[in-house]
Amino acid sequence: MISPWDRLYTTSCCLCCHVRTGTIILGIWYMLINAVVMLILLTALSDPEHYHLTSAEIANDLDVMDDSHMCIAAAISLLMIMIAGMATYGAYKQLAAWIIPFFCYQVFDFALNTLVAISIIVYPNTIQDYLQQLPGNFPYKEEIMDMNVCLVFIVLLFIGCILAFKAYLIACVWNCYRYVSGQGTTDVLVYVTTNDTTVLLPPYDDSMMTALPPKHNPPPYVSA
Repeated sequence: MISPWDRLYTTSCCLCCHVRTGTIILGIWYMLINAVVMLILLTALSDPEHYHLTSAEIANDLDVMDDSHMCIAAAISLLMIMIAGMATYGAYKQLAAWIIPFFCYQVFDFALNTLVAISIIVYPNTIQDYLQQLPGNFPYKEEIMDMNVCLVFIVLLFIGCILAFKAYLIACVWNCYRYVSGQGTTDVLVYVTTNDTTVLLPPYDDSMMTALPPKHNPPPYVSA
């Protein structure tokens, strides 16, 4: 019997490339995105008068993001660069343990997005509450708020597409981890299945050692 995990296992991903190549591209993409975000945050911290958004600009009593929040966001971006770099290095050097942190982050991110979708289904009014907090000069704010049920459906459809894409990326990274882990094992177990029995064949090296007779040392040389 083949388990469902083995049925879903494949060594190819989007654009018919290998899962190692896909994981490397995904890791580089995450590093670039988080590097740009960290660069923007560090620039805002270095010149707060030019990049700081005041409460008057958004018609709110609080600032959008103070210095402490930007420092935390910059630290998270740096951590993401490290995790994505580990996954890229692990996929390139075929080190399975280096891919696990990035895979755990993907699962955690997927769980958070799933909770957001569930909260929208349970409390659909949260979308209206969020739209009311937007600035008054936000484009098409009134038209979006008048959509009601259609707006909830559009948001759920958008989140569903995102979840499906994230699940596919999780499967690609997991298949890469399984592929790299399989490359580290030297013994290959072969199953031969008949109608009523299943036989587990030993590895090739072990079978050859048992099939060949043991070698004995030649007799000592005796001069005539």
